[in-house]
Amino acid sequence: MSSLEICLSHELIHQHDLKNKIVVVTDVFRATSCIVAGIQHGIEAIKPVIEVEVCREYQSKGYLAGGERHALMIEGFDLDNSPFSYMKPEAIGKKVVMTTTNGTLAIDKSKQDADQVLVASFSNLSATANYLKSQGQSVVVVCAGWKGHPGLEDVLFGGALAKSLENTFELEGDSTHLALSTYTVAENNLLDYLQRASHLKRLKNLSGGKDIPFCLEIDLYDVVVGLNTVGELVKLA
Repeated sequence: MSSLEICLSHELIHQHDLKNKIVVVTDVFRATSCIVAGIQHGIEAIKPVIEVEVCREYQSKGYLAGGERHALMIEGFDLDNSPFSYMKPEAIGKKVVMTTTNGTLAIDKSKQDADQVLVASFSNLSATANYLKSQGQSVVVVCAGWKGHPGLEDVLFGGALAKSLENTFELEGDSTHLALSTYTVAENNLLDYLQRASHLKRLKNLSGGKDIPFCLEIDLYDVVVGLNTVGELVKLA
């Protein structure tokens, strides 16, 4: 039986063996929510990078530049880190280069050893779970977190995915069972439960108020998003 385990932060990724496995990166608030929404709404591909200057280089070649630093839009960029930004009509059919504080770093760390890297959020939970069932490989969920610390919203997504797969995957590791137990408590009202989450409080203090409930909507989209051979995030199924 294939296994599923959850890594609570990208800083803990070295404790997990990614070889011959599919990695699912989640950064609910907000990078992977942006990516899934953007691909669903017609963005051709999203190139995740670490450095702001690399984004600017791609921007000069015709890419739209998107992302954030410390949850704030980067000066001179075309898109911020709100999912609604990635749904703009002017982004349809375009390629986007993206850098964020945590999400794109987690993707970069994951791609070093994994067989395949997916990105997911609550908005494509079931589509991602069904895809994983079809692949017959073990899975590691990498929670992006916030600057090395676990993020409650990402842990809840990991628990939701674990619950979707618990009958077909062997759940391994205390962090996986912790995430599953937490989701079981919170699943009937994620928004209420997450009022204690540090990143939600950060977003409330900025401009992310409308983003928060959107990022917690389950199964808005029937789309699977993953890295292709040239390092761009595209629609897989």
